[in-house]
Amino acid sequence: MDEKTPLVNSGPTTTSNTRLFLAVFSAVLGNFNFGFSLVYPSPVIPQLMVIDNPYLRMNTDQVAWFGSIFTLGAAAGGLGTMLLNDKVGRKLSIMLSAVPSTVGYLLMGGAQMVWMLHLGRFLTGIAGGMTAASIPVYVSEISHPAVRGILGSCPQITAVCGSLALYALGLVLSWQWLAVAGQVPVLIMLVLLCFMPKSPRYLIAMGNDADAHKALGWFRGPSANITAEFQRIQRSIASQRKISWKELGTPFYYKPILISGVMRFLQQMTGITPILVYLEPIFHLSRVSLEPKYDAALVGLVRLLSIVIAASLMDKAGRKALLFTSGFLMFLSTLSMSVYSHTTPCPSLNVTTIPLQNAPFDPSSLIPLISTMVIIFGYAMGWGPITWLLMSEVLPLAARGVASGLCVAISWLTAFVLTKLFMHVVEAWGLFVPFLFFSVVCVINIIFTAVCVPETRGRSLEEIENYFRTGRTFTIKETPES
Repeated sequence: MDEKTPLVNSGPTTTSNTRLFLAVFSAVLGNFNFGFSLVYPSPVIPQLMVIDNPYLRMNTDQVAWFGSIFTLGAAAGGLGTMLLNDKVGRKLSIMLSAVPSTVGYLLMGGAQMVWMLHLGRFLTGIAGGMTAASIPVYVSEISHPAVRGILGSCPQITAVCGSLALYALGLVLSWQWLAVAGQVPVLIMLVLLCFMPKSPRYLIAMGNDADAHKALGWFRGPSANITAEFQRIQRSIASQRKISWKELGTPFYYKPILISGVMRFLQQMTGITPILVYLEPIFHLSRVSLEPKYDAALVGLVRLLSIVIAASLMDKAGRKALLFTSGFLMFLSTLSMSVYSHTTPCPSLNVTTIPLQNAPFDPSSLIPLISTMVIIFGYAMGWGPITWLLMSEVLPLAARGVASGLCVAISWLTAFVLTKLFMHVVEAWGLFVPFLFFSVVCVINIIFTAVCVPETRGRSLEEIENYFRTGRTFTIKETPES
């Protein structure tokens, strides 16, 4: 094959995606559980604030820890996966996440003391961090360029489905049974992944060329001609070596790592995690006319709709166009939420115990609900799925396992700080201050997208790597054999 030809056009026409889709589905069940466990406090906090058992009843500070400690566990899980991704592989890293997840749900479901709830949340957070650092890499490495965009958004889609399932089940189940329900997708994921191959790239890196060839053939289907793709992966892996600290200072390595890390930081600075975790309390505070638990379910449904739209546009509109649209929608909605909160001040009371008002319906009270829906819609259109996808695409192949874990750790440490402080800031100054801050961050996100983010639509991983190696060129030019 002439390497002057863009690699994206070289795929065989007889490729079958059936097995690939099955493998992706098996893996992203971990993200379903991630979305479920992330927003677990939303319907649970109101129950635990008024529960009769004094050993489980939470005060404001305990609620703040219950909401935020998940993200601290996710940061720890992301850091741990820096080693696991390259030591045991992407697939086994995903499977190992089932251990802390199952133990965490068992602790929360059978909790007799507040510390058991906190420990359970921390353990499910570790599992979330592990899956967040390994699933996007696994999905990216087993996919081919023609479908990597839509498959790369699958982790975010299933995370949204997990959150929606939690909101829906929260309408009918108590907090204990919600914890029991959270174990179901984990066990299904574990069983299915036992039958899925490992990443061909990882197997080649480990010297198992025969297994890698077999795995790639399994993913592409029995009729696919995988020779050219397999040889490209071999050449790419062969050209890599252990990275020194000095090499990390070269643009080829630090630019994509910096872009990925800053994007994960800015993604969390939009406030998406505290908004999702404290969704029902926020609706209590903003005095939405509808009952908060139904509002949360509606927001979850909108979030799912938007991520499906984003997935369908990922390989058509491009990554940057969706990031611009996402940032603009989030800016408008967070600003409107801030203005509403400033002109309609909320009382400085516990955000989980404000009762529903029996006052006549006021159409303006729907502004917080609509604004929140647009925030979630905008996030799920771009800064949600594309940040995950770009992380798996632009990170250098030689440093992808470690760098992805580092990016996830940055993301969740940021989320921990925001989620822990959110409750206290709201009680001190109301919703106006945090949402005004989030709107400013959205402007920064738009500027960062315009200046720093490359368009990777339709590019192979090798072409993207070549972009950072050469500066501005995706197309790989033929070079003499050394």
